[in-house]
Amino acid sequence: MTTTPRPTSTHGPAHSAGVSGRVCAVLVALAAFLVLAFVIAPRPWAASMSDGGFGDQRKLVDRLSAAFVDYWDSGDRDISPDLKKVMDYWLQYHVAKAVVAALLLLVLIALGVHLWKSYLRADGLGAGSRAALASAGGVVTALALLSSAAVMANIQGATAPLSSLLSMLPIRTPHGELAAALDQVRQYLADYPSAGGRTPAAVEVMVSDFSRYHAVIAVAATTVAVVLTGLSVASWRKSARTAASDRRRRRVFRWFGLLSALLSLAVAVVAVANAATTADPAPALLGFFRGGW
Repeated sequence: MTTTPRPTSTHGPAHSAGVSGRVCAVLVALAAFLVLAFVIAPRPWAASMSDGGFGDQRKLVDRLSAAFVDYWDSGDRDISPDLKKVMDYWLQYHVAKAVVAALLLLVLIALGVHLWKSYLRADGLGAGSRAALASAGGVVTALALLSSAAVMANIQGATAPLSSLLSMLPIRTPHGELAAALDQVRQYLADYPSAGGRTPAAVEVMVSDFSRYHAVIAVAATTVAVVLTGLSVASWRKSARTAASDRRRRRVFRWFGLLSALLSLAVAVVAVANAATTADPAPALLGFFRGGW
């Protein structure tokens, strides 16, 4: 009696490796595109969504300096038209960066998960290939952390564009009217809030915006710390449930558990520091205007 040989499956290890390689290539290409977009796209986007761009950073700083002096000299609480134009541009600039950074973060998370899963399933690969997968996973994990920081920073800039713009003023090398305006700002901030009714409205606006600027990071950092704590707990639990013979899987879960725990502590410190500044922003703002940043 003869037996008919079964057809060879087209979904064996070679096919799986091919699919895995294509997925990895697509994610890497998408990440590279988003990195390029993060660098190039925000300025033209901001120019198209506001009253025009500023050509280069030098022009932006010059326009900001002049607008800041005009706003200070006006004595009004309402932002002056010229300063509002710069703020609108800066808001759109950070919105674009935040969106692209968020997309990049999602892609890097997907790529990182893909690489680490491939590493855990790499029983048939040599030591060199496994080391390459682990190294690539580590690099992508680091890039994902940087992307998350970029998301937080740009949400902060979009939420409080005035405070974000203040960091671009030539605080250490001011000239002419800007130097005089900055001196006056420092004097009022040094007495704030004891100056009472004599405090210019512009100082109140800057202090309030600076408080919001740090509140955004306090909230974002707290959220990230909670997420990292959850990841750490989940990683340690998975490590404990993994068979002792599967040393590679246990090592990966322990590594992620330790890294997540350490990062959560660091981010929690950032959250506490920014919460303190949110509650009492004037001294930190004065330190900034004195060139402390």
